[in-house]
Amino acid sequence: MIDKSVAWIKKQVEGAGAKGCVFGLSGGLDSSVAGALCVKAFPKSSLGLLMPCFSHEEDLRDAREVAEKFAVPTKLIDLGPACSQLYVQLEGKPYDGKEMNLPIANLKPRLRMIALYYHANKMNYLVVGTGNRSEAVMGYFTKYGDAGVDIFPLGGLLKSEVKKLAKELGIPDKIIDKKPTAGLWHGQTDEEEMGITYAVLDKIIAGMGTNKLAGLDQKLVTKVKQKMKETEHKRSLPPIFVP
Repeated sequence: MIDKSVAWIKKQVEGAGAKGCVFGLSGGLDSSVAGALCVKAFPKSSLGLLMPCFSHEEDLRDAREVAEKFAVPTKLIDLGPACSQLYVQLEGKPYDGKEMNLPIANLKPRLRMIALYYHANKMNYLVVGTGNRSEAVMGYFTKYGDAGVDIFPLGGLLKSEVKKLAKELGIPDKIIDKKPTAGLWHGQTDEEEMGITYAVLDKIIAGMGTNKLAGLDQKLVTKVKQKMKETEHKRSLPPIFVP
């Protein structure tokens, strides 16, 4: 799987006439795996951006640990001041990182995409997304935020499969085992926000693929199917009216 993933990344980047990869390194499982794969594909032309935005210091430490272990070149860009100043223009007051609501939470991944594409344009790199299949099915990503990328090397893998890949790569156990979070606000976790664990979600997704859903919680199966329907617009190109 590692060799196939690395070969695929190389093919996508070279096919686009680009020279390398740029990606966000958050200290989480998915970004660590994506970053490690990118460096294997382009050891001399990969860049991991550390982009805290009122984030936990622990996440930045974990990101730096991964960068050191896999020799990932990094650049630190503190997006906190930019987020706060933009909030002044939007709401007439600075953002202090404590207010929790979806609009301000989604500003963070969209600001990160600005930083990523700035460097991609500057260096002729492709922006590599870190999202996985489990998140995609649930629409658990920010439109024109963390979904605004050029390629998704983990997009066909369930969360459980990303964990297996992480172990093969040698990602530190503390990163593999810590609770998944998008870091949108303090205390936020993926599973709590989605209302389902990744372990159960992956079983349902796999079951839908083989039409074998017996023995699974049918309420949660219905929940996943409904969420897929509601978030279809996030996985599709904008509809175009043709007169």
